[in-house]
Amino acid sequence: MSATDDPHLGTAEQEPLGPPPISPLRENWRYFLANRGAVIGLVVIALMVLTAIFAPLIAPHDPTAQFRDALLVPPAWTDKGRPEFLLGTDALGRDILSRLIFGARYSLAIGLVVVTLALVSGILVGLVAGYFGGWIDGLIMRVMDIILAFPSLLLALVLVAIIGPGLFNAMLAIAVVLQPHFARLTRGAVMAEKHREYVTSARVAGAGTLRLMLVTILPNCLGPLIVQATLSFSNAILDAAALGFLGMGAQPPTPEWGTMLAEAREFITSAWWVVTMPGIAILVTVLAINLIGDGLRDTLDPKLKRS
Repeated sequence: MSATDDPHLGTAEQEPLGPPPISPLRENWRYFLANRGAVIGLVVIALMVLTAIFAPLIAPHDPTAQFRDALLVPPAWTDKGRPEFLLGTDALGRDILSRLIFGARYSLAIGLVVVTLALVSGILVGLVAGYFGGWIDGLIMRVMDIILAFPSLLLALVLVAIIGPGLFNAMLAIAVVLQPHFARLTRGAVMAEKHREYVTSARVAGAGTLRLMLVTILPNCLGPLIVQATLSFSNAILDAAALGFLGMGAQPPTPEWGTMLAEAREFITSAWWVVTMPGIAILVTVLAINLIGDGLRDTLDPKLKRS
């Protein structure tokens, strides 16, 4: 008599079905970690965020303190450098390293605020245009086309000139310039998703318009928006630095990197470190963010995933 014929022995043990499936989040994280450049960019940005958070503890001096006996002191590793000013001082005797450390707060805050404003407004506009279509879609997209027809920095400069110089006004102007990119991406994704079966099923089940737009369709459109938000973060930092350089963004003595460049224009040939250090900070930040954006694009796009 076999074991399966004896009622007292119970049923035979089933064969194991193999390892459990990997969740999409863990799988995407694995693909992201496979991109060495994206990991390096993430580490750099993480260190910069920690630097911005703990700036009062890390900075060796007050960013606005003026040392009258240390005007335009070169970096510490040069012949005339002083060890208490590792990256040198500017024309007013302020420590450049301290100003760069506190400037990370402004640059990261600018990117975060600008991207948040542009992302939220762009998603709302794109959802309305893509879902309803017709003349609403045509009107909204023509306005977006008009905004995109202007060079981004020129349009931001005009807007700041109209509403007045200042850091908040500069962020608002840059958000307006970046918003059409999110609106067009959202519109295209919504138009591709709104006729799918799961949307039709939700509509038949009684879901209202807002629920269909925000709960049913929007979560399936977030992939390209996340990538665009990451890349727009670096654009926001660059545009804010450019406006600060032109005197239309953050105003002195704010230790914003673009403003630091503007204050150092006349010392390009005589004190190279005053211009070079803020420029390197902007370069490293933008490069790290772009590396993260490339990694997210490769991770979230199934066609670009490496085996």
